[in-house]
Amino acid sequence: MGEEEESVGKFLKWATKLGITDAPLDTLDSEIQTVSSCLGKSLFVSEFPDAGGRGLGATRDLRKHELILRVPKSALMTSETLMLKDRKLSLSIKRYPHLSSTQILSVCLLAEMSKAKGSWWYPYLKQLPRQYETLSTFSHFEIQALQVDDAIWAAERAVSKAEMEWNEAIPLMRELELRPQLLTFKSWLWSSETVSSRTLHIPWDSAGCFCPVGDLFNYAAPGMESYSSEEIASWTQTSTSDSSSLEKSASDEELEVEHIDGDSLRLTDAGYEEQVEAYCFYARRRYRKGEQVLLGYGTYTNLELLEHYGFLLNANPNEKVFIQMEQNINFNSWPKDSIYIQHDGKPSFALLSALRLWVTPPNDRKSVGHLAYSGKQLSAKNEISVMKWLRKKCEALLEKLPSSIETDGLLLTFIEKMQNHPSIQEVKKMISACEVEIGNFFESTNSQTFDEVGKFHLSSKARGSIERWKLAVQWRLRTKLHVALPH
Repeated sequence: MGEEEESVGKFLKWATKLGITDAPLDTLDSEIQTVSSCLGKSLFVSEFPDAGGRGLGATRDLRKHELILRVPKSALMTSETLMLKDRKLSLSIKRYPHLSSTQILSVCLLAEMSKAKGSWWYPYLKQLPRQYETLSTFSHFEIQALQVDDAIWAAERAVSKAEMEWNEAIPLMRELELRPQLLTFKSWLWSSETVSSRTLHIPWDSAGCFCPVGDLFNYAAPGMESYSSEEIASWTQTSTSDSSSLEKSASDEELEVEHIDGDSLRLTDAGYEEQVEAYCFYARRRYRKGEQVLLGYGTYTNLELLEHYGFLLNANPNEKVFIQMEQNINFNSWPKDSIYIQHDGKPSFALLSALRLWVTPPNDRKSVGHLAYSGKQLSAKNEISVMKWLRKKCEALLEKLPSSIETDGLLLTFIEKMQNHPSIQEVKKMISACEVEIGNFFESTNSQTFDEVGKFHLSSKARGSIERWKLAVQWRLRTKLHVALPH
């Protein structure tokens, strides 16, 4: 048994003692307590290299809506539970009421990490990823690699927000006498991104909770329910570190709801249930034995996934590209976030309706307005004009960006080669094809190292950077392909 496998085994044994179980409801509690792992009746831990990394698979055939995992309230890690076990932490936090709930949970996590093996939560803490590729961790070079103004702005905002929250929390962390390495911005990023990417929603704390075992589920975007796990796997692209296992997010989740037994409602993915005082997870669809079991925890664009979780999907049914429109086009009847191009390259309902009305002669708009707002075509000529205008707008957007679709595809190939110790000749070939961007990467990471046989090696700093750079190129390529689709 490998070291990692042994660590997971100890963690699952610890989780069992907390009452976490995947056993069916009709299984006796006494039977549950006799097993050495909380999993095995419905789920198992496994690696899914092409679909999120470490995740949970189905031990048996699972029915849609079936309860597949229960995590009791006492097993949830929250600011409250951490403060209850640490009086100094509790008293200190009360002196900083200006800190947000997520800042408090981030500080609590760092304080718990400082206890190492002395922490009651140590078996769980040991399973947490040690790095993330979310937007707040991006360097200036990696941010610029996104190319699109909206994405660059989102990344700069994420970095600025993280720095501000860290500065606000430093006095509290110093009062707690945390070790110097835990006071750094790097440690703060790790803690705050752990909160961002792994917490589940609970009604009593807006920061959410850490849910041992429950946060091992990988992500399925809403809208993928009708596809097989093999199709979803082929669409999924994440960063290669363990941190990208697509864990459940923060407290702003929107879990899917379905009608069951007439008018009653039930979360089909997961949620905290007061009547049983446990976090309960349900199968979102039927799963065959051996399939990866996925969790849908909200509707996100690829940029939002990258911002909060550090991964993106090759084919995201919820992807949107927002395009800046001329001021003389009247979108006042529609919210700004409803004006976009969909994942399949088609304009959204609001965008299409507004454009149909805009290309109509001003004198005729009043008479056809009700048709445009109901989503109906006004005429073949009108529709052709709309599509021509939209295509021209998309082409102009692509032309403004520093690199083409073809160059980005080539660059991704080169990045993968750079991760596999290319020769001097191969590196020179890469630089000649994408000279500026690759040169900027070398400059930003200050690393060009060849071993005695002429193989290229990346420094530890460069290895982290190249993962984020790769994500940035993947994001901008997916966005360009999205915009380039026929409308």
